[in-house]
Amino acid sequence: MTRMESARQHIPGLRFRKMHGLGNDFVIIDGRGGAPALTGAALRAISHRHLGVGCDQIALIGDARDAGDADVQVTFYNADGSVSGACGNASRCIARLLLDEAPSRTTVTMRTARGVLPACLTKDGEVSVNMGAPQLEWQDIPLARATDTLNLPIEGSPSATGMGNPHCTFFVPDAGAVDLNSFGPKTEHHPLYPERTNVQVAHIAGPDRIRMRVWERGVGVTLASGSSSCATAVAAARRGLTGRRVQVDLDGGSLIIDWRRDGVWMTGPTAHVYDGILTGEFLGAV
Repeated sequence: MTRMESARQHIPGLRFRKMHGLGNDFVIIDGRGGAPALTGAALRAISHRHLGVGCDQIALIGDARDAGDADVQVTFYNADGSVSGACGNASRCIARLLLDEAPSRTTVTMRTARGVLPACLTKDGEVSVNMGAPQLEWQDIPLARATDTLNLPIEGSPSATGMGNPHCTFFVPDAGAVDLNSFGPKTEHHPLYPERTNVQVAHIAGPDRIRMRVWERGVGVTLASGSSSCATAVAAARRGLTGRRVQVDLDGGSLIIDWRRDGVWMTGPTAHVYDGILTGEFLGAV
């Protein structure tokens, strides 16, 4: 037995839960009682769809003692190992996990880089989360310089919105006709966005209905994105294209976005796919 093989045998397994919201999928690691140290290489390996578990993002739940006045602390990571300030569908999945742990409860709170996010269970079993007020000033999104956030000086005149992470929303004649695999990366790395950006293409399907597709920074094309749905709904309302409560139809399904006085609420289904253990052999290799 080699020294490396011996070391791997002594690395304990790491339990995780696989969940998704409309196909926007996550590996959720419960670090309450002791959060594991995950390197960028480990995060990328876990996210890999052929060599790891496969997911759009990884969410790490931390102890309540680190959450202040919230129930838990949550940190989100993109598939490329970078930190994501917000993840709406993952927040709803984690809220569902916490609510399932305490069936008598109907509300929970999560402390994230975005702030404390309250969530609740709806009467029909879906989960709503308040993603907070949108960031509409250029320096808060952030953008590289002062500019009109409703009509950016980028071909196509997209809108910029912050939802704890930056977004760039293009309103187009047909969202389905856009080649996101080529369009998304170019916009993600646009110099106007110093921290890169999530990219949405959307068209108005009705007075209160939006068809949207998304390229997520650090991930790529995803079947759905909660924060992107919020950003697109806010941009559409600001432009007078829709009301403040809309249905957003994504490749993986539909979300209800409601921009209220206390923040942008997002409602939709969640799914618990399976529980698993990352082996010591796998973790030792990364």
